[in-house]
Amino acid sequence: MSGAAASSPPRLRKGGTAQRRPAAKAAPKGPGMVARAVAMIPIRPETIRRLGNWLLGLLVLAAVVAGLILMGLPQMVGVYIGETIGRMGFAVHNIEVVGLAHADRSRVYQIVQTQQVRPMPLVDLTGTREQLMRLAWVGDARVSRRLPDTLVVDIVERKPAAVWQYQGQLRLIDNEGRSIAAIDPAAMPEKLPLVIGPGANMHAAEFAKLIDSQPALKPLVAGAAWIGDRRWDLRFQSGETLALPEGEKQAIAAFDYFARRDAAVRLLGQNYVRFDMRDPSRVVVRVTSEPGRRIAEPVDRASI
Repeated sequence: MSGAAASSPPRLRKGGTAQRRPAAKAAPKGPGMVARAVAMIPIRPETIRRLGNWLLGLLVLAAVVAGLILMGLPQMVGVYIGETIGRMGFAVHNIEVVGLAHADRSRVYQIVQTQQVRPMPLVDLTGTREQLMRLAWVGDARVSRRLPDTLVVDIVERKPAAVWQYQGQLRLIDNEGRSIAAIDPAAMPEKLPLVIGPGANMHAAEFAKLIDSQPALKPLVAGAAWIGDRRWDLRFQSGETLALPEGEKQAIAAFDYFARRDAAVRLLGQNYVRFDMRDPSRVVVRVTSEPGRRIAEPVDRASI
């Protein structure tokens, strides 16, 4: 009875029904984060909507263009336009090749004639040049259109710098050591020096610089051997060998000293066999009085 007494009875309205408390109303929600961010932009909402529509349109357009590219439509249109221009008379009917002296003429024309009768806009200039650059004598090639109907090919040939002898083979090489063509030993070029040994071709530019440093002796140099992948032995037409030191600058300095001494006392053509200048402090020579006799012991010729 005490628990029942403690609880108060519900209040009754007139008519005998219990009085209920009104339900609490939910607090109205504020604007979302995106809406607040948009509201802070100093642009009218109508302008933002129009920009959104434009952006959506651009995205749709980009998707359409990407689809057309995947379908190859631009290439098809380009080919159609190129062929139309060709039918108007702008097609390859003449080929002009300049600069040929040693390169295989028939091979050059074989490559270039693949573009014959093609419409000018469709001529493959890059591909033609790449094929020409694979030819041994070709150092550079320029392929261009001359409207209305001529394809011009300008060949720049490599310049032989020396003859390289290696493993019983003779080959023309340029200053960069690249092989140009094989040579018949019976048809050796007289004006080109001979470099001998493994790796000698890669030092052709260094060798050319060395002999060019002494114009008076250059015509007398018959060839050179690249020794130990580090230095040169020069061989003169009169039969002597000049052993030069290692290093480009050291070799040029030694060759300069030898040239000055040869001009002063004439070392070449005097029955000397070998001049050894590997030691910068002295010149050692080997001599013989007659062909076939034993070579004497090395003699210090620092006073030459």
